[in-house]
Order: sequence, then structure tokens, then C-alpha cells
Amino acid sequence: QVTLVESGGGLVQAGESLRLSCAASGLTFSTYAMSWYRRAPGKERELVAHISTYGSTTNYADSVKGRFTISRDNAKNTVYLQMNSLKPEDTAVYFCNSRRANYDYWGQGTQVTVSS
Repeated sequence: QVTLVESGGGLVQAGESLRLSCAASGLTFSTYAMSWYRRAPGKERELVAHISTYGSTTNYADSVKGRFTISRDNAKNTVYLQMNSLKPEDTAVYFCNSRRANYDYWGQGTQVTVSS
């Protein structure tokens, strides 16, 4: 059984930082591309950041470029999202996603709230 467990969310003030973690189990982690998505209240889910299997390629939403960094540790089966200079508009539930061919798995999400 594949599980993805996010952690690290919380309530912070604008300008502060958080680091999200997503621990994966039940899959060969290094063969999956990993992504972070978020869903803000009243909005559709959006892709925040993506990292290839060995981390050679990363992509970011325009809204987070220069502030967020995605990384992974294949030895620990974990993907991270370092979020700096947080803004109130970053408030959302953040989800971890793993994907390979027809296999697509999601975590339960972690809440990030940024106060102004």
C-alpha cells in the first residue's frame, strides 16, 4: 500500500518561512516524479512545484518562483518544499503527489496559513 504523509504546515506571518516534508512508503520512490500542489479556499488545485526522479529537473509555478524550492532525498523517500518569503496568498492546503506512468498517488494534505 502506497502512503504519502505530509508534515510541516502551520500558521506563520507574512515574510516567514516553512519547510514541508512528504514521506513516502510502499513504492520505489526514486522511480517516481514528485510534485507539490495546493488548493486555496474557493480556488482550484494548482501545481506549485515539480521535481524529476533524481532531482535533475525542477519546475515552479510563476507565483512561487524565487521563493519556493523543491528537493528530494531518495535515500529517505522524502520530498521537501522550502517556502520562503511567504505571502497571505500562499494560504492553502498543500498536497504531495507521486506519479509514474499510470500510477498517481496523493497525500492527505497539510494546511499552511499565512497571516498579514
